Amino acid sequence: MANVRAAIPKGTRDFTPAVMNRRNYIFETIKKVFKKYGYQEIQTPTMENLDTLTGKYGDEGDQLIFKILNSGDYMLKAEGLKLNAEDNKSKKLLPLISEKALRYDLTVPFARYVVMHQHEITSPFKRFQIQPVWRADRPQKGRYREFYQCDADVVGSDSLLNEAEFVCIYDEALSLLGLKDFTIKINNRKILSGIAELIGKPDQIIDLTVAIDKLDKIGLEGIEKELLEKGFDVIDLEKLKPVILLAGTNQEKLEKLKSILSNSMIGLKGIEEIDKVLSYLQNFNLKQGKIELDLTLARGLNYYTGCIFEVKTNEVAMGSIGGGGRYDNLTGMFGKEGLTGVGISFGADRIYDVLEELNLFPADVTESTKVLICVFGEKEEAFAIPILSKLRKEEIAAELFPFGTKMKKQMQYANDKNIPYVVIIGEEELNSGLLSLKTMETGEQVKVKVDELIELLSH
Repeated sequence: MANVRAAIPKGTRDFTPAVMNRRNYIFETIKKVFKKYGYQEIQTPTMENLDTLTGKYGDEGDQLIFKILNSGDYMLKAEGLKLNAEDNKSKKLLPLISEKALRYDLTVPFARYVVMHQHEITSPFKRFQIQPVWRADRPQKGRYREFYQCDADVVGSDSLLNEAEFVCIYDEALSLLGLKDFTIKINNRKILSGIAELIGKPDQIIDLTVAIDKLDKIGLEGIEKELLEKGFDVIDLEKLKPVILLAGTNQEKLEKLKSILSNSMIGLKGIEEIDKVLSYLQNFNLKQGKIELDLTLARGLNYYTGCIFEVKTNEVAMGSIGGGGRYDNLTGMFGKEGLTGVGISFGADRIYDVLEELNLFPADVTESTKVLICVFGEKEEAFAIPILSKLRKEEIAAELFPFGTKMKKQMQYANDKNIPYVVIIGEEELNSGLLSLKTMETGEQVKVKVDELIELLSH
């Protein structure tokens, strides 16, 4: 058999034990907060029926869905298919050779889940999900074909208390992870619709908001240039400029907006919703997060219908580390109309990079074993096994290095695995019953009885 080159597909990654410990630290911290707020975990299959996924992400998104070939003779159904040169061959052929696909995100599978389980779930239904998704995208720095999403959604409730609690969830989880300076930006899709009405271009809301969303990247001049190319005129831009450049506190911005959008019913409704969320938040004590009404925030306009969120760290140069918003009729794509919901997502990969750059991972996160027992011979090994058993019975992560290896190599093993304590058992320890306990960080070594060892390592 020919040798196969050891490689993985582009856009995928292996995770070492140390990296997995750090990733799990992030996931477990976020999970703990989700559960505290009443969210329950679900999982959905890696693969979905292809027709569940297609048509939900637009033409561009559909192109990025990984399709799975039918098992067995996948060309069987396609035999005899006559394709003319002018036919779109792949579109005609695809349904015949592929009926399943890898999930593109967690949202559409969640909508499918809600419809399938609607008679079992309690409404409002609060769920979280941390699972990998796949996209047939061109790999580049920070963009992968396989990556994890970390989502929480509540469906079946139109209360704006949900939006306020999501702000609290972001604040609490990111504070627990050690971030000290981050901004939770908030806006409302209805306010953006009101702005489009203000300048007389309600049908071009997407062109408008795609442009103003780039204020940080291209500046005001870049926005004006892009909008002029899309058919907006100078008068439109004069009306738009004071809205984009609106300054002051959140309340001051809202008061100015009430005046600017006084003739837009939908715009005023959006202002009312933001006002309500902010009033809820006055009753919660946020830890580190700053709340900012950002009128240039526009994420996912075809999808969101109410409040929208984005989270940015101010400590390192990084894109958003979280986002989400309110959507109406999530399950309408599967025949259950009118079910409103709101959800958020944490960008786990970006959060990992932020914590690494700021050196915020706790030292003990990479520990998998707390104590390593090193022995000099077979008799010492037999003596050590009951001690090993006692340690594990007390829920202390312990390993015994089998005899037959030099002590230097055993110590190197402890260093490589970041094991904080080593117990050394030689002839002297065997005879006295006192164990030599070495603290690897300081090199300090003391003699302890077995019970004292357990007591010390239990803290």
